Amino acid sequence: MIYNCVDIYKQPSLNHPLLQNHKIQMEPSFSVPKSIRFENKMRKNIISCPNGTVPILKNIKDHAANTQYFAEKYFNPLTVESHGTHYYSDLKLIKKLRNLKFAGIRLQKDGPYYGIAAWISVHDLHISRDQASFANMYVGNRVNNKENFIQVGWMINPSVLGDGRPWSYGFWRGVNGAGCYNTVCPGFIQVSKDDPLSEPLPYAPEGKRNIALTIQQDTDTGHWWVTDIEEGDKPDIHIGYWPKELFDLMGDGANILGIGGAVQSSSSGVSPPMGNGHLPTKKDMDSARVSEFLYRYENSDFKNYYQYSKLDKLLDSEKCYGLKKGDDYFFTFGGPGGNSCGI
Repeated sequence: MIYNCVDIYKQPSLNHPLLQNHKIQMEPSFSVPKSIRFENKMRKNIISCPNGTVPILKNIKDHAANTQYFAEKYFNPLTVESHGTHYYSDLKLIKKLRNLKFAGIRLQKDGPYYGIAAWISVHDLHISRDQASFANMYVGNRVNNKENFIQVGWMINPSVLGDGRPWSYGFWRGVNGAGCYNTVCPGFIQVSKDDPLSEPLPYAPEGKRNIALTIQQDTDTGHWWVTDIEEGDKPDIHIGYWPKELFDLMGDGANILGIGGAVQSSSSGVSPPMGNGHLPTKKDMDSARVSEFLYRYENSDFKNYYQYSKLDKLLDSEKCYGLKKGDDYFFTFGGPGGNSCGI
């Protein structure tokens, strides 16, 4: 058992200095519209903690130390600047972040936004111990040199998670630049007793292995919820939320939304595969896929963003990774990586 079933009112996140007087919100004031339904939804594992408790991933000493290290080096999607189909960023930052590579899209006009939803395919990859590969969606704000953001998605990160399987995950950065993965340090409030924020994703046939999630701000409380979108008439699962107290720039929506992939190279400079390890081609199914990009304004339902051409494209190293508008999917991304993926 890699989880402890912890009393919901005694979960570690409530030890955060900013959450000393926090009252847990058991469910959001919003519901995900039934119009948001993704086909071929993968069935996740069910933890099934007893009523009144929630699953908290066990923090082994080495795991916690590695997680904190990776949190300090974590890719900040808000600092990347795009020009056409490439991004250019501060060279010192790139070196500090150990050769991170990106392939994705970003929307930063006409906000603030109060939610994002997407379906992202999940894949097995061969990742070495000092590499990591991510696929995620995010919301955030940037004012001068300060950033707040939340990301959810899947990653293969053996140093953080202890094995080479794809895991669902969440990451946040808030007040004073503080940030963390999952529930390793205080912050995220787990509410679901069955569906943890981070868990190994089960195997499923090609085309049916995916995650379908939303990040939404509850405008009644200001908290940022992550919800697992279910297929058909099954009820959606509100996994939990990051309380508003953790953020100083996201009290009233987010001005930046994005989806895509990222990788962290090994110390030798070898970049790992991204997505499913294949470059996009004319056939959507040949590479990793994002089926739709949905966003929400305050007091409105989700809307589908169709104008791919108007989005920022974040892509470096076309030799190793790719980004392409899809036919049946919104876009495809990924690539094999390699030892010559420099700037």
